[in-house]
Parts: sequence; C-alpha cells; structure tokens
Amino acid sequence: MSATTSSAPHLLRGRVVTPHGVIPDGVVVIDGPTITWVGPADEAQGQVPAATEETLLPGLVDLHNHGGGGASLPDAQTADEVRTAAREHLRHGTTSLVASLVTAPRDVLLARTALLADAADAGEVVGIHLEGPFLSEARCGAQNPADMLSGDADLVRELAAAARGHLVTMTVAPEVAGVADRDADVLRALVDAGAIPSIGHTDASAEQVDAAVDRGFDLLATHDRARSSRLTATHLFNGMRPLHHRDPGPIAACLAAAGRGELVVELVADGTHLADGTTRAVFDLLSPGSIVLVTDAMAAAGMADGDYQLGPMGVRVQDGVARIVEADGSAGAIAGGVAHLLDVLRQVVRAGIPLEDAVRAASTTPAEVLGRADLGALAAGRRADVLVTDAGLRPLRVLRAGAQVA
Repeated sequence: MSATTSSAPHLLRGRVVTPHGVIPDGVVVIDGPTITWVGPADEAQGQVPAATEETLLPGLVDLHNHGGGGASLPDAQTADEVRTAAREHLRHGTTSLVASLVTAPRDVLLARTALLADAADAGEVVGIHLEGPFLSEARCGAQNPADMLSGDADLVRELAAAARGHLVTMTVAPEVAGVADRDADVLRALVDAGAIPSIGHTDASAEQVDAAVDRGFDLLATHDRARSSRLTATHLFNGMRPLHHRDPGPIAACLAAAGRGELVVELVADGTHLADGTTRAVFDLLSPGSIVLVTDAMAAAGMADGDYQLGPMGVRVQDGVARIVEADGSAGAIAGGVAHLLDVLRQVVRAGIPLEDAVRAASTTPAEVLGRADLGALAAGRRADVLVTDAGLRPLRVLRAGAQVA
C-alpha cells in the first residue's frame, strides 16, 4: 500500500469531531506526522480550504481483532497474512489495531505471538491480545474448550517474552484455578509483563469478579509498568453468564466496576452481538470514557459470505453473521464479527448515541487503555491519524502519521 506525504503543513476542513465536541465547520492542521492545530475554520490561519460536507474523525483504535480481508490472525503463519488483515481494517479507518489470538496449544500460541510481535515491530499492529487459554469451558463461545487450561503464570511469562513488550492484554476467567487466587497467579504475571487483565469468557459469580477486579486494580495501581490503571471486560455480555436478578454474575460486576472507574467494558456493538437497546443502556449507565467499541473481527471482515477458519474452529458466514460449524453441520455460537470498526461506530450512532461519544469509545478511550497519549484524538500534539468520511460516515480517505494510506 503506497503512502503519500507532503513536506509543507496541510489543512483539512469539514465537520471535526474533537474530545470536546463537534466543530460543525472546523480545520485540522497537519505538519509532517503531527497535528499542530484544530479549531473553527473562521479562526484558522493561512490559506483555508473551501468548506466541505466531509467529517473528520481521529483514526480508530480497535483493541480486539482476529483478522479480515480473508486472513485469520490466529492462523497466520507469514507476515503477509498479518499485513493483509491489518490493512483491510486500515483502509476503513482503523489506524491502530491490536491483533487478537484465540485459545490454542502452547506451541501454537508462542509461535503466533512471536509472529505478531514482528508485525508490531514493523508498525502493522500496535499490540497483541491473547483471548485465552485460561477461560471457562462453560462459556467457551467460538473457542476450543479442549485447549483451555488452568491458570499458568509461567506460560504467561513465556508468552510475554515471545511478545517482546507488545503484549497488551489477556482475556481470563477469574474463576479458573490459578488465575486470581494466589500471589503468584496469572493476574500478577500479566501486570508484571505490562499487560492488562481482561475479564471474559467467564461463568464466574459477581463475587468472584469483584475479587479479581479488586486484585487487578490494586496491582495496576502499584506497578510502574502498567499501561493503564483499569482492567477491561472482553466483549461485555458475550461469552458470559447472563444477568439474573438473583445471580448478577460477571455482567453486573463489570458494569459496577466500570462505574467505579476500575474497569473499561468492550462492546461489540455491531447489531449482531448486541441489540441496539443494550448498547444504548450501557452508554446511559457509563460514560464513553469507560466504554471501548471493538469489532472482534475475524477473517471474513470485508469478505463475502462463505466458510472461514478461526483457530481450530470452522466458521460459516451467512447473511453477514459468522457462526461456528457444529459437527453435524448446523450453525453454532457466534464466531466473531465481520464488521470494520467504522461500521460499528456507524451502527452506534444510528442507535442514537451522540457522534462525539461514539468516537470517544472507538478512538480516545481505547488509546487510553493502550497507554498511548499520542493517539486517539484530533488535538494538537497528537499523531496525525485522521479518518475522513462523508456525511453518512462512509470512508473517503485515511491518514496515518500524516501519510495518506487509503
């Protein structure tokens, strides 16, 4: 993919979404790889472009992504496959992508983690997310329960070494032995490695989640390598024991922790994983600073219906919905998403969420989780990652570090 740059500052004009609200007619000034000024067009200096109907968003930040463009990150064996997946999403405005793996045997996890670390060194992805293997078999979703393990801090350390500083987060079920039940547990190993524990694929009680969040939050608060002060919850609602008024379980516990400022919840708000009403309820309960929109995308993102792979699991996409293919050929659990993050953003706005709140949850808040103060907002001093869309939030151009990449 070619990139074009200009040695002179250049100006973009349109409806500008900033951390402080929407500027109906604004200008973003870019000098090299950096944003140097953002504000109303009538206050801009220099030769201002003509007014447009375009909308300017910060580059989107996806913390949970298993692939796209026909390439599956949990199955990738070459740099080209990783690049194919990352650039499928880059073309649609995701300028920072965390590459996600699924539960797999130890040797496979180590090999894939090393490959993704190479991609992070090359700038194709911004980090690695391990979704497993310390998960609940009862809430395995589209993952292989045969490869799930009890918590193993030594394995965490091996994976972190293979990641070479790029391990961002790991999804864990707090009720699984060894995850959150002793001093030398998985939670401590993750925080020691500079990674964030994420609660997910869990059948835990509310009390078990509360205890794990308390422990994880304390560990993050007292560790100088912590990239964020808060845990996350992997795709809230999905892969979790359902909420019940006499058994609140992980959903209520995660919402409460997010309300206290101890946790950030992921939402796969694509209209398939969650009903729009559920998305609205979470935004009503929490600020967008405690919500991240993610895709949970798999290889079929940007592709036609058909058969795909997600780790060892066969997946069939029909009518835009990916499901595991059961042994008898029937459709099983939802197996990740097929949307780009901009599609999720558009769905959330259609559901009635203000544009600036949706953008914060798709860009600014996930950048905060990554500990990247240079990403996630159209503001002076940030990296010039800009997504230019039409009035309907359809992608027109994408800039990353000031270079046009799509």
